[in-house]
Amino acid sequence: MPEIRGLPERTPGRLVRPSMLVHHLLEASAGRTPERPAVWYQDRWTTYAEVDGRSNKLANSLKDNGISRGDRVALLYENSLDYIIAYFAILKAGAITVALNTDTTATALADLLNHSGARAIITNPRFARFINPALAEAPGVELAILDRDDSRDEKGIGRPRRISLETIYASGKAARPNVRMIDLDIASIVYTSGSTGRPKGVTLSHLNIVSNSRSITAYLGLTASDRVMVVLPFPYIYGKSLLNTHFFAGGSVVIDNRFAYPQTVLETMQKTEVTGFAGVPSTYLILLNKSAVRKFRFPFLRYVTQAGGALAPAVQKEVARVFAPARLYVMYGATEAAARLSYLEPDMLPKKWGSVGKPIPNVDLFVADEGGRRLPPGQAGELVARGPNIMVGYWKDPEATAQAVRNGLYRTGDLGYEDEEGYLYITGRANDMIKPGGFRVSAKEVEEAIYELEGVHEAAVLGVEDSVLGEAVKAFIVPKEESGGLDVEQVRKALSRALPPYKLPKYIEFRKALPRNESGKVLKAALREGKTTSDPGAPGETENNED
Repeated sequence: MPEIRGLPERTPGRLVRPSMLVHHLLEASAGRTPERPAVWYQDRWTTYAEVDGRSNKLANSLKDNGISRGDRVALLYENSLDYIIAYFAILKAGAITVALNTDTTATALADLLNHSGARAIITNPRFARFINPALAEAPGVELAILDRDDSRDEKGIGRPRRISLETIYASGKAARPNVRMIDLDIASIVYTSGSTGRPKGVTLSHLNIVSNSRSITAYLGLTASDRVMVVLPFPYIYGKSLLNTHFFAGGSVVIDNRFAYPQTVLETMQKTEVTGFAGVPSTYLILLNKSAVRKFRFPFLRYVTQAGGALAPAVQKEVARVFAPARLYVMYGATEAAARLSYLEPDMLPKKWGSVGKPIPNVDLFVADEGGRRLPPGQAGELVARGPNIMVGYWKDPEATAQAVRNGLYRTGDLGYEDEEGYLYITGRANDMIKPGGFRVSAKEVEEAIYELEGVHEAAVLGVEDSVLGEAVKAFIVPKEESGGLDVEQVRKALSRALPPYKLPKYIEFRKALPRNESGKVLKAALREGKTTSDPGAPGETENNED
């Protein structure tokens, strides 16, 4: 671990190592290399010294306005330089970040503000259409910090005290706040989507996040020379981990929010000479099927990572081929694990297609029976984990916490097995098994078979009620635009070569798109309800709980 400069001094005469807190990732890098570029956003680089100085000013402003250790501060912001400054400022003030999904509704926002007990919110006036009514229903929010003064918003966010980031940056106190904390203090509440009811608030301590950042930095070999392209939302744990790990290493993050135009992002990758790229399955499906990625060359790119749900082996192979010689790291994790649990070494990809690899450093991950006892290779069970990265619990939800963490083990809800060499494989989720006519069918297995077919852009499989079988397999398929279309019998005939009859979809529906949340997860609940687009106010379903 690099030496941390500018932190509280050790007690004279004693070998005392200060706790490493999340904001120390920024402060340590700013101390070592203040003029090194930290963030690329809107065609300009910002140095570590600038990010650190502005975050100090905002942290001091939060303190001056009554925010103290343990208070919750909501952060409703798109990926940006100001997001990063605000994220570290909240932590420097001793408070807890509550990063919220910008794809929301007034009702959903008010519910999370009240549930988290947020005393302040840092946001942008562009979200006023749902911030204003939400704040009217969230009386505990006493302070609203907006990125700019906007006279057009005078009738908008009114009740909380309002301050602009412009004012804080111009006249705030630049001294480091140095609020006393320990690494067991809560750093973040990250809300996951759930299959029913309110999203659960995963509480992560400074220890959880820093220990996981250290492990990820180690196995990816991140250094101060690394630059990662960020298209994943920071409020979700995968996006948050990109920020934390690269600041841990003293590297850089490149932000481009224009992934709706993937060609633009690919051009930014070339221009900024990124060394890393991260994506969820939908990210890579879009790049492979709806962009000219095969025509691009990335001479500085050394790795790409994939997590946030299962990516079919057929797609993994194509990603590895298209981005070569950059190395593909297939990873597995959960929001509850801050975020990473395992990874598959790139050299093992050709031998272990479909595996999620082995546990990351300082984490135990294995297949267990119902009592948490480790099962021998080849025997199916549930993946369970323990380590310093496992969450403190769910915010204000002791019952859900007790269900998720039993006997010191985090129960992932994922079913799988371990091979003779210790590599882990996921066969499906406990709540994503389909039971047609008494058989057990993994939706994941059927999805992977569909991805092997020519002309398929993406697919989702779930169980639906059936008067004959009780439950039947239904597949939703989005054809590739250039495929010329697919037909039901063509798909069923092709699948019959790979799947036994009881696993074949009884129902097949073609769609132009699948409903997804902001992190790219398919909302299977929305598919069951017949929705064709994502409803930001409705709860979705988690896969590996990693958002």
